[in-house]
Amino acid sequence: MKSLLFVSLILLSTTSCISQRNIKNITERDGKIGIGTTSPDELLTVKGKIHTQEVLVDLNGAVAPDYVFENYFHGSSKLKPDYTFPSLASVSKFVEQHHHLPNVPSASTLEKEGLSLKQMNLILLQKIEELTLYTIEQQKQLDLLNEKVKQLDIKE
Repeated sequence: MKSLLFVSLILLSTTSCISQRNIKNITERDGKIGIGTTSPDELLTVKGKIHTQEVLVDLNGAVAPDYVFENYFHGSSKLKPDYTFPSLASVSKFVEQHHHLPNVPSASTLEKEGLSLKQMNLILLQKIEELTLYTIEQQKQLDLLNEKVKQLDIKE
């Protein structure tokens, strides 16, 4: 019993010492916390790497890109009425002219403004969905051409 009490006292004093320790790389200014910086500009500003197992980002009003499929299969989208599915020709022309995908920030913009994980993930998901539809269209064209080739082989 005495040893259990002794261990408990040691744990309590160790916890107390650790919690009162002055950590030099954490700063609080105007209700904002900075780690690795003395001038935090957001609720939490970290200058350096963050190691975590998972990050959960709330959409908070942002629209997930299901509007791509909705527009493609129904001709319009209730989720995002202003979205139009771009033709491959228009994408090709844009890429040739601007050297990045439409609606994707350029390298210089990302360098200046940084990258919002929520925004970029939604943009990338939109592009993946568009690529999926282009691939489906191309596969349909390939299947049709293969069928025509088979018909030509039968006639010969």
